[in-house]
Amino acid sequence: MNSEFAWHIGPYKFNNPLVLAPMAGVTDRPFRQLCRSLGAGMVVSEMVSSQVQLRHTRKSKLRINHEGEPGPIIVQIAGADPDAMADAARYNVDQGAQIIDINMGCPAKKVCKVEAGSALLKDEKKVAQILQAVVNAVPVPVTLKTRTGWSRGHKNIAHIGAIAESCGIQAISVHGRTREDKYSGLAEYESIRLLKQQLSIPVIANGDIDSAKKARTVMDFTAVDAIMIGRAAHQKPWIFQQINHYLQTGQELEEPDLNTRKTWLLHHLNNLYDFYGEEQGIRIARKHINWQLGSEISFQQVKPLIMATHIVSEQLGLINQYFDFLQTNYFDTAC
Repeated sequence: MNSEFAWHIGPYKFNNPLVLAPMAGVTDRPFRQLCRSLGAGMVVSEMVSSQVQLRHTRKSKLRINHEGEPGPIIVQIAGADPDAMADAARYNVDQGAQIIDINMGCPAKKVCKVEAGSALLKDEKKVAQILQAVVNAVPVPVTLKTRTGWSRGHKNIAHIGAIAESCGIQAISVHGRTREDKYSGLAEYESIRLLKQQLSIPVIANGDIDSAKKARTVMDFTAVDAIMIGRAAHQKPWIFQQINHYLQTGQELEEPDLNTRKTWLLHHLNNLYDFYGEEQGIRIARKHINWQLGSEISFQQVKPLIMATHIVSEQLGLINQYFDFLQTNYFDTAC
């Protein structure tokens, strides 16, 4: 990648500005590996709770499983108590985390009702307490993921950014929406642009970046150090490859052909089966299959069969058969 796009968090250098957003139920180890192989320069774990009683559950253990992944290992933690968050940071560093990311952006009701995630944006004093506690607790870089504010009438990202930098946060990712917006409407980038002008630490822009041209536009407008891709990677994990190509050449990369898409999908599904075991792996595979193939009109015909099977060989066989069908009938069936 062109050195123009190199950036760093503490001692860790990234050679491209593309970050896979942490997404609960999505950015597990197999998906992180897939996106990294397709061009993501930095990936972040699923959000893990700071609650001690949840630390040793199977779900939590899987969420912090980074076996075989190259560094830096980045673990995102969530919670509302400064001491618990500090303890969670120490625990995850002991487990191998090389960067700790703090979640103050999740808009989910179950997270906000316990005053965690983006609910914290209502209490700037608590924000400072949590950030300072975590930074003081661990010897690794600490970053922050947040939104522009709690509501459209309460956009306080400038204050949050100033607090973060003063507490020793080493990078900040901002989704261009408030908690009130959740994922509706259009992300706005003006607040992120102003924040980048205000801070000396790296700023990462997030929200509605769904194409190579949009990525370039957001980077140019905000002058951020990196951009974060979330929902767009569900359907097209190769979006990182496309953006990288566009940033380097100014030319749009064609969509991958069906054989390439099939190879990537089947490899990912096999990683899911290995990671979760057959029963859970098949269930989790269904959403990835639906994301990547759901835009094909003809997929609705085979979807019930794929979603109903409980046998790995059957699920893989149906995927192979469907791609064979697409190869023969592609121009009639593609959207």
